Formats: sequence, structure tokens, C-alpha cells
Amino acid sequence: MKYYIYVLAGAVSFGLLSTFVKKAYESGFHVGEVVGSQIFFGLIMMWIMAFITAKSAKQGSAEARTFRGSPRNALLLMLVGTSSGLTGIFYYAALQYVSASFAILLLFQFTWIGIVLEAIMDRKRPSKDKLIALIFLFIGIIMASGYLKGMVEAPSWLGVGLGLLSALTYALFIAMSGKVANQIAPITRGAVMQTGSFIIVMLIFPPHFLWNGSLHESLLPWALLLALFGVVIPPLFFAIGVPRIGGGMATIMSAAELPTAVIMSFIVLHESVSGLQWLGVLITMAGIALPELLKRRQRANRLQTE
Repeated sequence: MKYYIYVLAGAVSFGLLSTFVKKAYESGFHVGEVVGSQIFFGLIMMWIMAFITAKSAKQGSAEARTFRGSPRNALLLMLVGTSSGLTGIFYYAALQYVSASFAILLLFQFTWIGIVLEAIMDRKRPSKDKLIALIFLFIGIIMASGYLKGMVEAPSWLGVGLGLLSALTYALFIAMSGKVANQIAPITRGAVMQTGSFIIVMLIFPPHFLWNGSLHESLLPWALLLALFGVVIPPLFFAIGVPRIGGGMATIMSAAELPTAVIMSFIVLHESVSGLQWLGVLITMAGIALPELLKRRQRANRLQTE
């Protein structure tokens, strides 16, 4: 049971981020300061944890051997990490133009984008259950957006575009991260990927927050919260829980990020969320869970017939 709680806690942590980012914007900070400070402090936390883990590991263990003579693995992981950094930039930029509850729905389109990428890379048509899931996802986002009832006068197409770009880069991150240097200890992998994320973010948004006084105003608390709940807790908890419960169940439980973000936007940010939008959220979650549930049902039926 504790491994399910780890994965659930990681997903909920991700769901808190959009509210923290919105509050940071209300304090007068811009996307470069927010995402840059998050990555900066998150990277420091991750490397401290990685060094502590490596030091406590026995000499000759897997953790101790992680990068000995393997610069290629480090470069590949940093390259994968750049897609994570771009996801943060696009997602946080989208939050400047659309509501937190809608931004998270745009980010969650990584699910169907991931299915399309998988079909392209494997050169085969998506299975029937995945195509059904795509229908659920499209219906869910349309209903959850609030535009069916005219709750918003006109969509910010810039915000929509940025949100979908965050979904694309997140789907790329997921597709690539599972194929690179899996023999390396999870905490070390995370630290190296965050190094790549840090580099790309700093190239786009130089760290002016380090010397312009932003940290001394009120950026530091938001930076530490975003680093803890966005950079440290989710990858660490997923690294602990996912191998124990399986990727399929982890995908289902990770959907908890969606209602968490919507609930937080409703309670903390006082964003209007109608019944139709809540139904859209539930349909989107069903679309995420459907392929794995159908797969488990088919497996159970096959075992019964054997």
C-alpha cells in the first residue's frame, strides 16, 4: 500500500504547481524568474540527495559505479532533461494567459500526444483501446475548458499554444527518459537530467533573480515550494513507487494531478469551475485510465480461459 501512496503523493505534488505559479505571478514575478529559481534550487536539492546516496552506498555497488567512465550517459540524460526544462517554460508561460484549471488540462494532452509519438516511433497503428481513450480525452478537454457554456469570452490562443507545446515536450520527455541509462541510480539520473533542464532554462532566461533582489522580496518562498514539489518529490517518489506497482497502475494514479490542480485553482485562486467542467475532468481521467483498465480486464479474461 505504501508504494501506491508514494505515487499518489508524487502526482498530487505536481498538481500543486500551477497554483503556486499563479500566486508567484500575483506577487509580481515573471515566468523567467519563477521557472529559473525553481530549477536552480531544485537542482541543488537533487545533487545534495544524489551525493548523500552515493556516499552511503557501499563501494562497488550500482550507485557507486553510476557514472564511472560514462560521460556519454551523462550527456544523453542532460539532453533528455532539456525537454523537461522546456515543459516548465511552456507550461508556466501558458499560466500567464489561461486559468490554472485549463492549463493543467492542456498539459494533460501529453497522453494522446504520447500515443501518437509511440505510433510514429514503432510504425504501427494505435490499438483500439488507445483510440477509444483518445476520444475520451478530446471530449474531456472540450467540456472542461468551459468554452461550451461561454464562460470565457474568447480563448487566449497564445496560452492554448503554449499549453499544447508543454504537452508535446512532456510527452517527448516521457518517451525518451525511459530509454536512456536505466542502469543508473534513480536519484542520480534525476539530478543529471535536471542539470540539462537547468542549462536550457538558463540559456533562455539568464538567472537575473540571483542578483536583482527578487529572492529577497518574496520569490524565495515560491522558488523553494516549486523546487520541492516540482523537482524533488515527484521524481523521487515515482522512482520508489513505480517499479513496485507497475507503469500502468502508476499512469492511472498519476491522473490525481489533474483534480488536484483544478481543486486548488477553485479553492485558492477562486477560479470558476462549473459542473460541466468537473464532468470534463472526470472524462479526461477516464481516458487516461481506460487503456490500462482494458488491458487488465483482457489479462484477467485470458487467465480465466486458460
